[in-house]
Amino acid sequence: MSTLAIKTDERVKNVSFTEDTISVDLMDGRTIVVPLVWYPRLLNGTSEQLANWEVCGGGYGIHWEDLDEDLSTEGMLRGAPAPRKSKAIS
Repeated sequence: MSTLAIKTDERVKNVSFTEDTISVDLMDGRTIVVPLVWYPRLLNGTSEQLANWEVCGGGYGIHWEDLDEDLSTEGMLRGAPAPRKSKAIS
């Protein structure tokens, strides 16, 4: 009996946006789609700022210089939204 080994490649191939979502195409053919509300910096970015992304982290990350935002495919696949800022206790 033979088994089929499925090769995954979670490196970023392309990034695109709708009004409500970010989609990241991976090198292995999968696409991650998550709500933009998970990433407030991206949600509040302009179309020009969103389009100005670059692959980083050996291919496993995405960086937006204009928005000071970094995402990883690992975090997106885990379903991890951006950390919320906690209010300072006075």
